[in-house]
Amino acid sequence: VLTEVRGKVLLITLNRPEAMNAINTDLAQGLLAAFQHLDGDDQLTAGVLTGQGRGFCAGMDLKAFATGGPPRGFDRVLEDGARKPLIAAIEGFALAGGLEVALTCDLLVAAEGAKIGIPEAGVGLMAGGGALMRLPRRVPYGVAMELALTADPISAERAHEYGLVARVTPKGEAVAAALELAERIARNAPLSVASSKAMIIAQQGLTEEEFWEMQRPHLGAIFTSEDALEGATGFAESGVRVG
Repeated sequence: VLTEVRGKVLLITLNRPEAMNAINTDLAQGLLAAFQHLDGDDQLTAGVLTGQGRGFCAGMDLKAFATGGPPRGFDRVLEDGARKPLIAAIEGFALAGGLEVALTCDLLVAAEGAKIGIPEAGVGLMAGGGALMRLPRRVPYGVAMELALTADPISAERAHEYGLVARVTPKGEAVAAALELAERIARNAPLSVASSKAMIIAQQGLTEEEFWEMQRPHLGAIFTSEDALEGATGFAESGVRVG
């Protein structure tokens, strides 16, 4: 896994192109370290995750699985993800565990014609890395069920129609578009961005009462932050009128 700091954005690249970026223990551990870097560096606000070579990721390395079991640390990658906003930049394909890694990201940017799917049922397996939970939250029920039961992938264009993919780009330009989006996010206050992400994720399944209760500590931290005071002062002094 390669990492490169671009201003306030961390570019993370899966770097096993000869194996279609299939996930073994080394790659899983590298992803964990990259996510910790992103979340632990106060100078970073957002990240972009992509794959080297002709595709994003083909999923778990089945050869390594057959000889040594599941990649160590992969469960933590899938369950925990990153605290700060993360954007997947998909070229070529994001399949099986590769799509599940992409679904740990908050936004997906994909190049034209990229294939997106969970083909596990076609080879006697099941998408056990979160896709069966996250896909129904991002696409209509019937689409999630079709992906899971047929094992057939869909194109980036169709995924965009369902809202799974935020932006479709020409081939070869997914990373550039994802970096542009991440840089736009990074212009905002880091605490506000991280808290907004946390609340949008947490609200699923909460009652309104539970939501307000969970939001209170976030608001308390944000409203007393230096960014909030500077932003409010600047907006008031700008003379901008609303309405």
